[in-house]
Amino acid sequence: MQVPQNTVIAVADGKKLSLFQTEGDAVNVKLKAMPSAETYSSEIFSGGHHSSGSVNPHDNQQNEDAFSSGVADILNKLVRDGKIKSLVVVAALGTLGDMRKSYHKSLSDILVGELDKDLTGHSLQDIEKALAAA
Repeated sequence: MQVPQNTVIAVADGKKLSLFQTEGDAVNVKLKAMPSAETYSSEIFSGGHHSSGSVNPHDNQQNEDAFSSGVADILNKLVRDGKIKSLVVVAALGTLGDMRKSYHKSLSDILVGELDKDLTGHSLQDIEKALAAA
């Protein structure tokens, strides 16, 4: 995947959000961590939930769904505020699907790409390699 310079890379799962910004050129992507990700993670728990019941007896799925929706809300706000001009979202397929439901049109307009992999907790080099291989 060719990723333009200064693109924000959002790496999320059902519990954690990490934000990175690209440096270098579109072919040789280098990432730097954005310090604001921890701030946003504390604001995330809002949004839709799966109901508890016999199919989903635990609250884990509810929490992951809420987190995914909250991540989309934070990204929507950052895009609408002009703080993100170009975006790539990296998340496991289920998380990515939940996030897509909450994308604002303005986020969809600046979305460069999506990568359905769970790379939270991976090194910058692992994320860079996955982006380059996509």
